[in-house]
This record gives sequence, structure tokens and C-alpha cells, in this order.
Amino acid sequence: MGHDKLRKFAENETFSCLLQPSSEEVLADGFENLRDHPVKGHWFERNEETSGEKTSAAPLILELGCGKGEYTLELARRNPDSNYVGVDIKGARLWKGAKTATLEGLPNVRFLRTRVEFITAFFAPGEVSEIWLTFSDPQPKSENNRLSSPLFLERYRKMLRPGGIVRLKTDSRFLHEYTKAVAEANGLRILACTTDLYAPGAPGIIEPEVREVKTFYESMFLEMGVPITYLAFTIDHEGPYVHPGRKFDAALWRELDSSRRSFGH
Repeated sequence: MGHDKLRKFAENETFSCLLQPSSEEVLADGFENLRDHPVKGHWFERNEETSGEKTSAAPLILELGCGKGEYTLELARRNPDSNYVGVDIKGARLWKGAKTATLEGLPNVRFLRTRVEFITAFFAPGEVSEIWLTFSDPQPKSENNRLSSPLFLERYRKMLRPGGIVRLKTDSRFLHEYTKAVAEANGLRILACTTDLYAPGAPGIIEPEVREVKTFYESMFLEMGVPITYLAFTIDHEGPYVHPGRKFDAALWRELDSSRRSFGH
């Protein structure tokens, strides 16, 4: 391991905005019975001790797979009345976001280093208002590993408020079409959908920050001419979530996605 990475890991221990629970701690009772972390249901309550304001009642918004946290940070700067938590498993990436939040003194930002599979151990029912999936790995060969699969939607349902929103922003047409098929198969309400977010004719009802806030990879993809897709939907649903089945032609979209990405590169 390089010295720079070791330095970042050491500095991560000093950031009060970064929570780094061990996997052993979460898995103490097994994967099917994740052990709740003390922060569950109590995010941002520390702010109240110093400010005297009820900040824990503010909307709590997650970014899953946040990388260096640039999207989480910019949303937090623009929306000081909302709280944000960026989640990623890579400590060296999270160092950048946590250090920036610390230097800027952003009170409404936290970062969590954990696997997304463990997410229900950290957020209580109804604690989360929105979830952002920004340029997630499309996992073309493993449906249950896609962050918009029925398996993950079930996890999100355990912590999202009624009417809670999932927002997917991706360069992968495969993941976009898959997620749309999942939403339609389960009768979920689609709030916004476009296969080219920055095209002149893209829907105008999309919130300005969806276009104005960009990740590093998003800017890179745009420079290569790769269209960015966007999909927002609520996950209110009774009963188990179902897979899209024949409504989604995985082989077709996998091939088209591969060709499109190769053309972009």
C-alpha cells in the first residue's frame, strides 16, 4: 500500500464527519441479521447540541457510491436546510470528501464508509427522504448487485419515508432501461425520465440542480459525447418487489450499451 494512501487512511481517523464502522461490527449477528449501529435514527443530532436547532428533522438525503463526494458536497452547499450522507466503501476516495467538508465547515454533510449491502444497519425507518445513485456500476452480468434491483429497493424501502425518491443518473443506457423496467413492473410512480439529460429537448420539469451539479465522471463522459440519462421515481409499493422479466431485454441493452461506450471512448 502506497504512503499517500496510508496517510489518507490515518487522516480519515481525525474527521468527525466520517463514520468508519468495521464489517465485523455490522456482521456480528450474521448477514441476515445485521447489527444496528448506534447512529441509526440519530444522524446529525450532534449539530443540535451546538446550534440549538432541530437539524435532525431536516430532510436526509443519501448518495450511494459517492466516490470522492463531490456530488454530495455540492448538493449540501446549495441546500443548507437539508442533510446529506455520502456512502462508499473506498476510504481513499472518501478522504477527499471528508477533508473538504471539514475545511469548509459544512455542518450538513457526513460520510459513511461501508458496503451498500449493509445500509439498513445505519438508517432507521422513515429517516431518509431521497437516495441518489450517481454513475453506479451497471453490473451487466449480476442483477442482484445492481443498486436499483428489487433486492436493493427492498433495502431502501426500510429506511425511506413514504413518497421517498430514488434518483438515478448514469451514462449506462443498460442500467437506465433496466431501472425503468423495474419501476414499471412494480407500478412505481416515475417522476422524471430522459435518455439524454443535456439535449435541448430534454424534459424541462427536472430540477435545475440535476443538470447543474456534475460528478467528475459525468463531466468526462460529456466531453466524450456520451449521453447522460436520468430517472427519478418513488418506491412506494405493497408486497415484494418483482423483477422486470421479459419487459427488459438484457442481452439487447448490454450489447447496445457496450457499443455506445466504445464509440464514446
